[in-house]
Amino acid sequence: MSFNSSAQRLIKDRLTRYSVSAGGIVVLLALILIFFYLLYVVAPIFYGASLEKSKTIPLQDSSATVAIGVEEQNEIAYRFNEDGQLSFFNLIDSQREFQDYQVEADITASDRTVPNQGLVAYGTSDGLAYIVSPKFGISYPNDKRLITPSIAYPMGEQALVIDPQGQAIEQLAFERQEESAVVAAVTADGRGLLVRYEAEEDMFSESLEWLPETADIPSLPSNIDQILVTPDLRRLYIRNGNQLANYNISDIDNVRLNSVDFINSTDSNVTDIALLTGASSLIVANDNGKVSQWFDVAKDGVRKLTQIREFDAGAKVNEIGVEYFRKGFAVSGEDGSITLFHTTGGGRLVREMTDAKAFSLAFSPRASGLLTETENGLEFYHVDNEHPEVTWRALWSKIWYEGYPEPQYVWQSTSASDDFEPKLSLVPISFGTIKAAFYAMLFAAPIALAGAIYTAYFMSAPLRKVVKPTVEIMEALPTVILGFLAGLWLAPLIEDNLPGVIAIMLLLPVGFLLTAFAWSKMPKKVRQLLPEGWDAIVLIPVVLFIGWGCIQISPALEQWMFDGDARLYLTNELGINFDQRNSMVVGLAMGFAVIPTIFSIAEDAIFSVPKHLSNGSLALGATPWQTLTKVVILTASPGIFSAVMMGLGRAVGETMIVLMATGNTPVMDWSIFQGMRTLSANIAVEMPESEVGSSHYRVLFLAAFVLFVFTFAFNTIAEFVRQRLRDKYSSL
Repeated sequence: MSFNSSAQRLIKDRLTRYSVSAGGIVVLLALILIFFYLLYVVAPIFYGASLEKSKTIPLQDSSATVAIGVEEQNEIAYRFNEDGQLSFFNLIDSQREFQDYQVEADITASDRTVPNQGLVAYGTSDGLAYIVSPKFGISYPNDKRLITPSIAYPMGEQALVIDPQGQAIEQLAFERQEESAVVAAVTADGRGLLVRYEAEEDMFSESLEWLPETADIPSLPSNIDQILVTPDLRRLYIRNGNQLANYNISDIDNVRLNSVDFINSTDSNVTDIALLTGASSLIVANDNGKVSQWFDVAKDGVRKLTQIREFDAGAKVNEIGVEYFRKGFAVSGEDGSITLFHTTGGGRLVREMTDAKAFSLAFSPRASGLLTETENGLEFYHVDNEHPEVTWRALWSKIWYEGYPEPQYVWQSTSASDDFEPKLSLVPISFGTIKAAFYAMLFAAPIALAGAIYTAYFMSAPLRKVVKPTVEIMEALPTVILGFLAGLWLAPLIEDNLPGVIAIMLLLPVGFLLTAFAWSKMPKKVRQLLPEGWDAIVLIPVVLFIGWGCIQISPALEQWMFDGDARLYLTNELGINFDQRNSMVVGLAMGFAVIPTIFSIAEDAIFSVPKHLSNGSLALGATPWQTLTKVVILTASPGIFSAVMMGLGRAVGETMIVLMATGNTPVMDWSIFQGMRTLSANIAVEMPESEVGSSHYRVLFLAAFVLFVFTFAFNTIAEFVRQRLRDKYSSL
């Protein structure tokens, strides 16, 4: 019987040991798998760009090129020449040929719009202009896609009258925006004309009639190299050598010259300028290989064209080609190089040498292809450049974004505009995570540790049996409920009673001390009415009274100290912005969620200190307080530190409370009256709307990886310190 019992016990012990070991191994494997899966999703955003040539098409005519391009599927390329001819080229099937189209006019000038418009304007010898574009019809004969190219006249086949005097157009710039268009032209007799067209629909034919308004361009430079109109039809740029004249053309009746700036690099000359996608930035190329980005920056209430950053192409730049929707561009070099850049990432992506000198450049709509014109003809390259806007610099350094007065850390991942510049800095949301955890721990740690010390060391056993389970049950409250209450009840309560809430924070500690002092002075008979270790019961009515009283006098305090409106006083007098859902709300709500974790672990650690240590200290004449501070807390310090770090880990990873109790604004401000956005809340908010495989999607996984590293680092530090404390005080 005894032998069988021992054998069964041995089997049970081994099963338990193996089960626990297997569970630990499974947990470890799960963590490793999570780690490597995050790396698997994140890694592609750091892959480099590449160019691979796939097609060369010889050109039959020697006329200069006005514009080249590729349709969306990378199957058909097109080319406009200066004689008004539109030619199409098959990039997939060399056997299939296409018809050429001709603009029947005496062409003297030409211009192309920004890539996403895809329009070409031709000026004629009699002061007219034709607006044309390639058109791609798609059909599915026998369930197979067939693209048929042709020419289109977006503003009608009838020529637009640019110069009523009929002078030849020598230089031309054109842009269109939905039902508006602008033509800037220089005539043979040296006049600068600006014509704005507004579309008006004919009520019978439903066709659009373009009604012109004409104005003269003032202070026209004598020699003009390039003319650009921004797609928003508000700015006109005229380049004369290294000088750029900047005109405001938003009001056709008040066309005015804003400024004239030198835009060349040091000891160099400008070779080409182009508008970056969105038309807020100007890309300037120089003959020394330097390429710079410029945009307007507001300083002292005045917007001034400012150089923001500079790139190195490595050789004299012939021409600039910009992407359709992203902030990327390519340049062709005099040495036969093609170089890709991205402004947000701030660096050179790839540099490829070609067999012949390259001139014109054009990206495909999806930026997956690049068409170039070289001395050998047209060459098409496949482009692998999925995530150019994501670099370590863009993630962790200040970036000077378009429209901003200075470099900043910004998180703004989406916008309603196709040409939006993603701002994917992880610094603001990492800062928000630390800020939320800091204020939560500032509120939770003192209360939880003080409560744990009192409960474990001073409280009577019967009362402890009620208090400890009650606090631990608090940990089971769903955080979504706490977040809901914080956002819809606590935040408005604090906003309406801000002076009273601050008074509660100041008066509660004072009330506790005064109550303790008064209780110690009570007659012994009165103090003996409560059993030993039940003293904390006295504080319950004190807490309720101070809380109720402060809320009741809050309006009077607000009227007396803040002229009746604490929010306006903070904003106008102290310059402190106040958000309803702010760090104070998060600190209180998340602190309430963290308190049970810290309390439970710390209380167990203190209560587990061997009684012979405290009894021996008391027997040697130490007071209970001396015994607590010199013996009990030191012995329990590894567990207390672990409790704090576990609470910190809980605060760092909290999602729902932060999501519902803050404005989720990714700002970097330590103010307790401002909100924040944390890593976990950001993932919860934006992951459902992110496109799988996009830069946004992968950066959100990178945020998850950063959060994983945060918690891993905290736990590692906690274990290291806990072990050091255990080794140091184990001799006690």
